[in-house]
Amino acid sequence: MTALGLVLLALGATLVVLEAHVSSLGALGLPGVLALVGGSALAVSGLGGSLLLVVGVAVLLAVASIGAAVVVVPKGAAVRRRRVRTGAEGMIGQVGVVRSWDEPGGSVLLGGALWRARKAWPAADTEQLRAGDEVVVERLGGLTLGVRRAEEWELLL
Repeated sequence: MTALGLVLLALGATLVVLEAHVSSLGALGLPGVLALVGGSALAVSGLGGSLLLVVGVAVLLAVASIGAAVVVVPKGAAVRRRRVRTGAEGMIGQVGVVRSWDEPGGSVLLGGALWRARKAWPAADTEQLRAGDEVVVERLGGLTLGVRRAEEWELLL
């Protein structure tokens, strides 16, 4: 019984640590808590502990593990809801400034770097862009931005 209890304790601790790092929203944490509680009960009873001691240790471990899960799971869920800030996905919606423009494209200053740019929807905007115009990134194809003229409400953000 003691060996099985120790194996369950190790498995439970591993699952709880994995939950903290992987953020599976409780899919690893709940079985980990159950393994910790069961393992502690088996280990204490296998070592000759009384029923009161077994229940006390199991309840103590359960409360501590559930308390940790209550803190970790919402934080993991919040991280998943955050907007991407880096890479190609993070550039979509950013506002840049046209440095030069000769149809069909030009260069745009965005995030301290000059990018090649083309209109995201050429037929939709008949007015030509000029140096100093503010534009919004609609898409990214390779190293070329697809941009459109920024609207007033976008400049206020």
